[in-house]
Amino acid sequence: MIYVALLRGINVGGKNKVDMGKLKGTFEESGMSDVATYINSGNVVFRDNRRKSPKIMSVLEESIAADTGLQIKVLVRDLPAMRKVIKALPATWTNDATMRCDIMFLWEGFDRKDILTELKIKPEIEDLVYVPGAVIWRIDRLNVTKSRLFKLIGTDLYKGMTIRNSNTVRKLAEMMESADKSSPKARK
Repeated sequence: MIYVALLRGINVGGKNKVDMGKLKGTFEESGMSDVATYINSGNVVFRDNRRKSPKIMSVLEESIAADTGLQIKVLVRDLPAMRKVIKALPATWTNDATMRCDIMFLWEGFDRKDILTELKIKPEIEDLVYVPGAVIWRIDRLNVTKSRLFKLIGTDLYKGMTIRNSNTVRKLAEMMESADKSSPKARK
């Protein structure tokens, strides 16, 4: 099965520095194969045919702690889950000079549709879409400073998510699809 690991809070503001080459090695030493990292913010696509997401998350958190001395939360999504996120992400929602679009991946305790009621937004300037495992947020750049969503920072809910912009999520899904197509099973 193809997975993506989303590490929370590494290489942000000079804190929790983790070298991506070292991180790739940590994944390989933990039994993952076809490991590929994407940008410096803790995105790792890999294959594991022996374990399921919850076990993979704990194995990776332990391995990262052993290799780096850092306690990093790891969220894992399989390819079917990422396909659902991509399907729910409108093609016109982008992260560019005119629009900001982020995907908030949710840990288990926060992954429920009614989480939208806890995300205080201004519906006249921003949009939220829930898909199992994530919330997609969109706002025009000129309105970003007017959003109330930034009041989330530091809350328990904020600590129960890891955020990637739509460009990164689309690229990770593309990498996962490519890895899936190159699997021995797909070549048969």
